[in-house]
Amino acid sequence: MSEKKIDFEDSIKKLDEIANELESDNLSLDESVKKFEEGMKISKQCKKILDETEKKITILIDDSEKDFDINDDE
Repeated sequence: MSEKKIDFEDSIKKLDEIANELESDNLSLDESVKKFEEGMKISKQCKKILDETEKKITILIDDSEKDFDINDDE
């Protein structure tokens, strides 16, 4: 089973929409709870994307510094 690719920018837009809906006072309590749960799920997915991206960047920086150190000795 393949996992659906989550787009960070689209997720942030969706979170903004949810926040606006929650602030509008047009939702019932049940609808508000459902929107909040959806927002928390999206937020968790965004955090996962950011954490994975941070790891990739750290690896790239570490690799770059190693390459620089090797070339610096010449």
